[in-house]
Amino acid sequence: MVDRTSLEILLKQIAEGKITPSEGVEKLKYLNFEAIDNFAKIDHHRQLRTGFPEVIWSQGKTPEQIRQIIHVMRQNSPLVMATRLEADVAETLQEQVQDLRYYPLAKIAAIGQNSDKYKGKISIVTAGTADLPVAEEAAITGELCGFTVERLWDVGVAGIHRLLNHRHLITQADILIVVAGMEGALPSVVAGLANCPVIAVPTSIGYGTSFGGLSALLTMLNSCATGIGVVNIDNGFGAAMLAGQILRLANRFSEKKE
Repeated sequence: MVDRTSLEILLKQIAEGKITPSEGVEKLKYLNFEAIDNFAKIDHHRQLRTGFPEVIWSQGKTPEQIRQIIHVMRQNSPLVMATRLEADVAETLQEQVQDLRYYPLAKIAAIGQNSDKYKGKISIVTAGTADLPVAEEAAITGELCGFTVERLWDVGVAGIHRLLNHRHLITQADILIVVAGMEGALPSVVAGLANCPVIAVPTSIGYGTSFGGLSALLTMLNSCATGIGVVNIDNGFGAAMLAGQILRLANRFSEKKE
């Protein structure tokens, strides 16, 4: 929550003409956070500063800690979102927290929706059905943050004709997130067809020598195709946030031209 004294000083400076309203907005981006007991500090101004609100990483937190964080965040943000939330914990929280929605495949819980809506579409492609949890984490994140999301599932290189049959979706995309495990070859193929940025997401799906996704990660990092950025293993959330930032920047440039 905003520190009252700091806010009063800031407003007084604006009223007296010592700083401009625009300068005041910049200062607001870095005002105080809110502490919850001794285990969390909530950054209420992250949306003002970065365009998206803070998100709860649920893994490693107790249900009670998550509940307390949600209670504080929902008073200050139109969107409260928790990632990597297991189904049993979500069920417990839904009994205690009103209006909490749960997306089981993505392991995401949310209240509300981002108040901003953005132009452009995030297109998400998966190599196989086993990659869907990571892909859905990206898809739900993108939708909750105010973007239109298009899904294209199970079009890996083992049956390349499935991908080529949907080539029009790739060539018309604004930005692509490509999710693949095993050897991780799909982003290279997609990037060779696309005229937009490609965000590659390696997953931990594969046999022993995939090393929990490391093999796919290295393949994507060593791609001969251009225009590929790679996020960490199983990081669908991070891929969606990066895609969102790219589209927001494109919107900003478009508005300046108009």
